Amino acid sequence: MIKNVHGNTLDFLGEAILKGQYPVGSTLPPEPVLGEALGVSRTVIREAVKSLIAKGLVSTGPKVGTRVLPAEQWNWFDQHVIAWQARVGLTPEFLRNLQELRRVVEPASVRLAALRATDLDIAEIEAAYAGMALAVKKGGDYVSHDLQFHMSLLKACRNPLLIQMGKALSALLRTSFELSTARKGGTAASLPLHRAVLDAVIAHKPLKAEKAILALIDGASQDIDQVLVSRKRLPRLSKPAPALKAS
Repeated sequence: MIKNVHGNTLDFLGEAILKGQYPVGSTLPPEPVLGEALGVSRTVIREAVKSLIAKGLVSTGPKVGTRVLPAEQWNWFDQHVIAWQARVGLTPEFLRNLQELRRVVEPASVRLAALRATDLDIAEIEAAYAGMALAVKKGGDYVSHDLQFHMSLLKACRNPLLIQMGKALSALLRTSFELSTARKGGTAASLPLHRAVLDAVIAHKPLKAEKAILALIDGASQDIDQVLVSRKRLPRLSKPAPALKAS
């Protein structure tokens, strides 16, 4: 989908801030200067800045201009912010923060899913697992099925707040899944761990499901640590997820 002028301007400014082109504490150029540089009107710049304010990246005030705020104040659950970080480049600190977040959110969600999952919920999770297994065996898009597996688990917890958080987490989770896919044998090794989670949910055993998802998250953490140690290029979410080759 082609973005409008506002969307392109917002993306440009957002990525520039995350790149450090406008460091924390610095001020953005005045509206006329930005407008002339980007070839857009002052109104477009003004609307883009309003969006940046809503996402916590900048603040404005009399006689101080538009000032860049510290990263701790940015809305990291905003999909635009996540996408900008992915395009700029993921960092080891970002990935470790992601794994810590997963250990907080997913075990509680899966525990609830084991208590509340309906037959339809379980069918969706099973379909996602089947797609993962097929990708491992015959090649194909493993990452999308893996993401659907986890999103279906969040949906099955029947908590609208956690479900909404899952939507924001989806881009972050894909990062972890791509790293596991990149490691040789990583997908085949994680498949039984996913099966253990699914079996516990089917059996409606919350503690067993929680233990299984923690094992899965810890396995992903090991994959990420190996990639960081090897200094391999980290994935960029602006590109399609890599497909597996047939085993």
